Amino acid sequence: MSESLPIKPSQSTTLLSSETMAKLERMELVSRKIFRGRMKGERRSKRKGQSVEFADFRNYVSGDDLRFIDWNLFARMDRLYLKIFLEEEDLHFYTIIDDSLSMDFGEPSKFFVAKQIAASLAYIGLCRGDRVSVSSFETSSNPIVIRGKASAHRLLGHLASLSCVTSATTMAESIKRFCVKNTGKGIVVLVTDLMNKSGYESALRMLVAREMDIFLIHLLCPEELSPAAQGDLRLVDCEDGDQREVSISAGLLHRYQQALAAFIEQAKSFCNKRSITYVPARSDQAADVLVNEYLRGKGLVR
Repeated sequence: MSESLPIKPSQSTTLLSSETMAKLERMELVSRKIFRGRMKGERRSKRKGQSVEFADFRNYVSGDDLRFIDWNLFARMDRLYLKIFLEEEDLHFYTIIDDSLSMDFGEPSKFFVAKQIAASLAYIGLCRGDRVSVSSFETSSNPIVIRGKASAHRLLGHLASLSCVTSATTMAESIKRFCVKNTGKGIVVLVTDLMNKSGYESALRMLVAREMDIFLIHLLCPEELSPAAQGDLRLVDCEDGDQREVSISAGLLHRYQQALAAFIEQAKSFCNKRSITYVPARSDQAADVLVNEYLRGKGLVR
């Protein structure tokens, strides 16, 4: 986790401050892939289409729309050429938050920081006219789908209402429901601690199969990265109640650090091999700094 930024957020319970929102309004979500939007927006596409911004000419082919023939060029060249314009389109942006009980840990909790990250990225999309979908594992089949800056209050209200749930579905189940519900392509940001006993591999493979531009934000808290526990303890799994009695020693903590480093490296390697952008993050770093500095470097925002 050496790549993460050691900057602490404020202890405010507000997901987005007015100052943060002002900074986010100057940003834009960026996709590394070309996607066909459902309606025209203010984003310039790499595809050629119909708009007011001229791009190039091409030879006329039988069946082309006669309205786009350049008759002035025909008068000079005695050949038919068609005007090509840059098409403007909306971007589909999806964010999915892990709402399992393991996320309700740390101060501030990983879940609260995950909601801040989701709120920040979704707000950028709303300001740019993108189609924004926000859900948790539990609500992946019934996300909130909004567009336009005026919908920001709905976004923040929805995220504020989310909480970690006892009966949270597995990551694989959630992503499967997400893929069935959402047929469009676009950018998908998954914010999770990856602490799922059934694994994360099958869930990520499903997203890869959808050919989306995938970003995985692996969120851990300081207590997990450098535990200060010591002595004889009974550890209880907050999700399934599994218990284990352990005696914390320097040697045990060292083995824990080795296992954690191996787990992180394995997740990073799995993502890199499948063109998933892996982003390590800490819950004690400010969400706006993560978005503005770190995700900008990863190419998600500009």
